[in-house]
Amino acid sequence: MSEPHPTPAPAPVPTPAPAPVVVRLSADGPVVRDPRDGTDLLGEAFAQDAEWLLVPATRFGAEFFTLSTRLAGEVTQKFAQYRVGLAVVGDLSAYTGASGALRDFVRESNRGRQLWFLADEAEFDARIDALRGARNGASRPVR
Repeated sequence: MSEPHPTPAPAPVPTPAPAPVVVRLSADGPVVRDPRDGTDLLGEAFAQDAEWLLVPATRFGAEFFTLSTRLAGEVTQKFAQYRVGLAVVGDLSAYTGASGALRDFVRESNRGRQLWFLADEAEFDARIDALRGARNGASRPVR
């Protein structure tokens, strides 16, 4: 006599990854000119339990985009340390056109998942959607 074969359980249905909490700052507000100003931005993200802080490029002084000041490194390192994503949104062509090092920094940052320099909020939204798809097993690359 043969034993009955159990019916296999249905495959679990993947649930979509929840949308991250994103705080979108306005262009009005203090300009980041020193590390303390960057820490204030991070505090803004913490106050709202944000996973990402989207900041208009106009909120960063020229010092931030001059890599020799090390301000960009200090500010972005704090965000990475506390695992809060930072998206700088706006036209950076005046800065990247004048500095190959900054152009390289922007390109390398945009390959990661922690720091992005983007043209607009729509580009940010597309990247976040792509990350959520990747978490759900989709094979859409983030560029």
